[in-house]
Amino acid sequence: MMRVYEAHSIRNAVLLGHAGCGKTSLAEALLYYAGATSRKGSIGERNTVSDYHELEHERGTSVFTSLLTFEWNGYKLNLLDTPGYDDFLGQVLPALRVADLGLLLVSLQSGVEVGTELLWQHAARESLPIACLLSKPDSEQADFERAVEHIRQRLSSAAVVLHYPLYEGGQLRGIVDVLTQHLYGPDTPGKPAPPTPVPESERERVYRFREQLMEAVAVADEALMEAYFTNGQLSDEELRRGLRQALLQRAVVPILCASAQTDIGLSRLLDFLTTILPAPTELPPVRLADGRLLACDPSGPPVAFVYRTLSEPSLGDMSFLRLYSGTLRAGMELINAQTGTVERIPQLFTVLGKKRTEVSPIAAGDLAATVKLRNTHTNNTLHDRNSATVTLPAIEFPPPRVRVAVVPVRKGDEEKVGTALHQLQEEDPSYRVEHAQELRQIILHGQGELHLAVARWLLQHRFRVEVEFAEPRIPYRETIQKPAKGYYKHKKQTGGAGQYAEVHLLIEPYTEGMPDPAGLTVRSKEEYELPWGGKLAFLNCIVGGVIDARFMPAILKGIMEKMQDGPLTGSYVRDIRVSVFDGKMHPVDSNEAAFKIAGMMAFKNAFLEAEPRVLEPIYEVLITVPEEYVGAVMSDLPTRRAVILGIESDGHYQRIRAHMPLAELDKYAAALRSLTQGRATYTQRFAEYVPVPPHIQQKLIEEHRAQVTEEA
Repeated sequence: MMRVYEAHSIRNAVLLGHAGCGKTSLAEALLYYAGATSRKGSIGERNTVSDYHELEHERGTSVFTSLLTFEWNGYKLNLLDTPGYDDFLGQVLPALRVADLGLLLVSLQSGVEVGTELLWQHAARESLPIACLLSKPDSEQADFERAVEHIRQRLSSAAVVLHYPLYEGGQLRGIVDVLTQHLYGPDTPGKPAPPTPVPESERERVYRFREQLMEAVAVADEALMEAYFTNGQLSDEELRRGLRQALLQRAVVPILCASAQTDIGLSRLLDFLTTILPAPTELPPVRLADGRLLACDPSGPPVAFVYRTLSEPSLGDMSFLRLYSGTLRAGMELINAQTGTVERIPQLFTVLGKKRTEVSPIAAGDLAATVKLRNTHTNNTLHDRNSATVTLPAIEFPPPRVRVAVVPVRKGDEEKVGTALHQLQEEDPSYRVEHAQELRQIILHGQGELHLAVARWLLQHRFRVEVEFAEPRIPYRETIQKPAKGYYKHKKQTGGAGQYAEVHLLIEPYTEGMPDPAGLTVRSKEEYELPWGGKLAFLNCIVGGVIDARFMPAILKGIMEKMQDGPLTGSYVRDIRVSVFDGKMHPVDSNEAAFKIAGMMAFKNAFLEAEPRVLEPIYEVLITVPEEYVGAVMSDLPTRRAVILGIESDGHYQRIRAHMPLAELDKYAAALRSLTQGRATYTQRFAEYVPVPPHIQQKLIEEHRAQVTEEA
């Protein structure tokens, strides 16, 4: 069992960065240096603590967020190692929510990349303090000055250098700490590198960086500003205190540096995490869903937030939580604020990759995992049974960008596949599973091609279900462009009572506030918001009682059924006004079934005469792309029937806004990655339905006819 730590000795940080910037390697180096592991794992050798999943071994990159809890120098550190590709944002956002600091890695080889900027933006939305950590300082292409310029231009002008690499003869000699004004070489496990004097040639540079640091922290604190003006400098203690406060306010972005390959800067990084990063109890209170504030008080009533749910055959069902208030012990019973159910906490664990160590109790501010919570899910709040309801705001997951139809290979596996997909969504809410009755498909929505590939791997290897990914159908709509009249007589004699109904109706394109139809007397009017979008207006214009009012609901039902199976392509019909103005009935043979059929067929006949059009869903797409790829992206968009709405500059990037049909958007993620070497990204949201081009409409009609013939 791990030692119990009080809140003031707990630190929570998340490793962030574009794929390939060295997050997992840095985590391995820190664990080895702190004595949490007996060897430094390697991605190439597939033996890292955080990337322990078989899928991560296959891909050679992080796919899931790992919690790494370890002890160092009397502190408990909870480090979250996150994936770098934005396809896995559903893994990153929960880590942002429960961390107290984001360590944003910037490779000295590549500088700030598009993924770096996106992560910066997500951290800003969470108001998470950020420190930039320069990684790979020992690479041949390392460029410190360029990386610092990138950070200040593309992320924050408030970035100040705290550590920087020192080279000698082209080789990394050590890290200079601006706070201590000393040089530090390689660390060895359990033994920090001893400080050595900075070379004479570096003293002016250190002085310049220290002046920038003092000015930055003084601006964030009036008392320090006064001390700085009075004395011309700040003491080491004032500088540390001011840096802590400025970091909390996001008024300063410290730039750190460390090498996972040569173990240089590890002790300085851990010193920063334990002496500069505030303890959870020193953080501002968190805001609850109802606007109230909740302070991190270990003596208060327990309040825990479940930020992740995981089920692994070797680990069982686990709920990862952060305790925001109180002290939590195994065996305690808490109330789920969302469901009202009572949950007993059977055990509490600290987690180091896939290794679990039992611990009890845990103090406010700590991260832990528990098991066997039957009615608790991601985004649920657990609170004390004797307290008023406390609810923490839910993590907002991004809307999906790509989709695919999931088809079971074996008949009879539909329920098994559905259960597996539900579990995927439970563990990563950035997936969305849709049982699309309209399309007659199970649609899996995700963040990108990589995200969907992970889902397929998990379905096959973890859930043991064989599926095929097929092209998803498009939710087209049908409507009309001009008025038309339709008529149908339904007459059927079966020996006994027959069926008879005759319906005459007028259909028109529906617009808000349109006048009553000319020449018809409107006896009643009903408007319906259709579940699939758009409206249906249904007017009873019968004069003289040629059709009893009791048959009007049956006529409406027949029309609605045909609107769910449009005459052109079988798609939903929208935005139509129907006026029933004439017909006939029989005193014996007329019934609701007959008028339902007559209404359906009269509507179909009128629809085909009213210049029908097929509509397709159009999405507004916002593409963020580096300047050097703008031309390629702009040239490609028209080939996808996209309409470019505008372009605006945002630092080194351009933002292109366009309208694109969903039929083209389904394939766009992979195309954009290919066009820009993975450096561009995009968001999408539904905009409107518009008519498809005539040649596409004809193709869709022919495909539907062929399908109907085949099914018949």
